[in-house]
Amino acid sequence: MGAFLDRWLSTLPGHVADSTLDDYEDTVRLHLKPGLGRHKLTALTVAHVDALWQAKRATYKPNSVRIMRAVLRKALGQAEREGLVARNVAALSMPPRINTDEGRTLTVDQSRQLLDAVAEHRMGALVLLSLVFGLRRGEALGLMWSAFDPDARTLRVTHAVKRVKNRDVDAGRRTKLVISELKTRKSRRTLCLTSELVDALRRHRALHNAERLQAGQEWAEHGLIFPTSSGNPSDPDTFSHLFSKLAQRAGLGHWHPHELRHSGASLMLAQGTPLHVVSDVLGHASISITKDVYGHLMEGDKRAATAAISGALLGRQKPVAPRMAPKGGEETG
Repeated sequence: MGAFLDRWLSTLPGHVADSTLDDYEDTVRLHLKPGLGRHKLTALTVAHVDALWQAKRATYKPNSVRIMRAVLRKALGQAEREGLVARNVAALSMPPRINTDEGRTLTVDQSRQLLDAVAEHRMGALVLLSLVFGLRRGEALGLMWSAFDPDARTLRVTHAVKRVKNRDVDAGRRTKLVISELKTRKSRRTLCLTSELVDALRRHRALHNAERLQAGQEWAEHGLIFPTSSGNPSDPDTFSHLFSKLAQRAGLGHWHPHELRHSGASLMLAQGTPLHVVSDVLGHASISITKDVYGHLMEGDKRAATAAISGALLGRQKPVAPRMAPKGGEETG
């Protein structure tokens, strides 16, 4: 099994993004080979796989175990296509339940407090867009000026900044930052901007242009809306540290950019935005993911729906006594 996983990984370069390959390699090295590598490929059973997931759930979140299962499922899918196994036991294994406890989200008052505190910062517009649209950290840093249409008031999400392993052995660095095009149809999406958001981006563009002039020949043009002061891609981890400091200065304590995504989703749902629209804005692959992760936030909507139909049917009508069937026969009405 271990040898097959190594061979499967060797076939992936050029077919998946570098960041995806990094994730697959880490999952195989840290979890799949240690847990299943000793088994023969043809002797691997659903019980073996379920036992691994059960063991992993003791120390990893359900969502992390689901990722492990997804990688194994892809690998064994290749084995099934090649006729090496009769069935994909990973696909038949029991998937861990998605963890719906996404942790903290900012309230409306906290969100306003944060936005007021970062309004004059060079990354203030980045925080604003990340919160309003629930952008992933890499997506926000990968936003392009060419994707911004102030007249149509739209902004397309087309790229992401990621840190990947440096496969150039002569480069001297183990990792590098890359700007990668988003691959899936759902992740590539168009955001509708308000006039306030357009104005925020225009103000940011003026700051961006001033930094470019100041950098002079040192400027590296990549077309990014939120690069470093020299034009290069911003490191997602560096932004995480910066955002934590900004949140603390705002009096909110430590927060992570990913919590901006959850906060944005929570605020959209709280304002009555339909679930399918929230799913599209977040770039989820399917509405079922949005429902699984954020469905618990819609309890109030379900109660409101029940109250609405109850009021419509019962609230304005006088009680009507049930009719009795006539003696000696069945009711005909």
